[in-house]
Amino acid sequence: MNNAKHFRDGLIDGIPIGLGYFAVAFSLGIFAKRVGLTAMQGFWASLLNLASAGEYALFSAMQDKVTYIELAIAILIVNARYFLMSFALSQRFSADTTLIHRLCVGYGITDEIFGISIARKGNVQPFYNYGAIAVAAPLWAIATAVGILAGTYLPVRIVSALSVALYGMFIAIIIPPCKRNRAVAICVTASFLLSAASTMLPLLKTLSSGTRTIILTVIISAVAAILFPISEEH
Repeated sequence: MNNAKHFRDGLIDGIPIGLGYFAVAFSLGIFAKRVGLTAMQGFWASLLNLASAGEYALFSAMQDKVTYIELAIAILIVNARYFLMSFALSQRFSADTTLIHRLCVGYGITDEIFGISIARKGNVQPFYNYGAIAVAAPLWAIATAVGILAGTYLPVRIVSALSVALYGMFIAIIIPPCKRNRAVAICVTASFLLSAASTMLPLLKTLSSGTRTIILTVIISAVAAILFPISEEH
């Protein structure tokens, strides 16, 4: 099977992913407009980041005017799961896959693209990933820019209503795994409660929201790893 066939397969499989991304990134664009980004800035932020939770952390940190160090650490922690996906996917490359192909595929690893890549039989073919990235990444970036433009020209009431969609997106993301896994449900509940408490506790409330997010993420993840270890069989 030649590279063109792999690319075409990835392109086809990436279309539904890209369409799904468009709706999510549009909501992110509405939020980015509130932060003060232009359509072009939002486009490049999405194209270079390519992560919903990571971009929400980015825009939230910008809104709170955190330091560059806090911003970098927050995004690193939020996007840390992509390290694990990269490690898993790297085991599926053929031994002769060059470093440049590995790096380019690494750029476009999202939850969905990882899922369709790891599900294919045999070795991971870089050109399959390129095909999926070629449709998903531009739609993600364009939708962010469109969301910002919508936030600029639509009436305030409509923009406020559309802003709610972003929170609906996160609820849609966390509810299914919470229903399947008790440990995830406990961690999510603890995150909500501790996040609210951190805005009222004497020492924590003086910190920026970015620093609080970093501290809570590390603590909750560490405690969860101790209390709910994953069996080696999985």
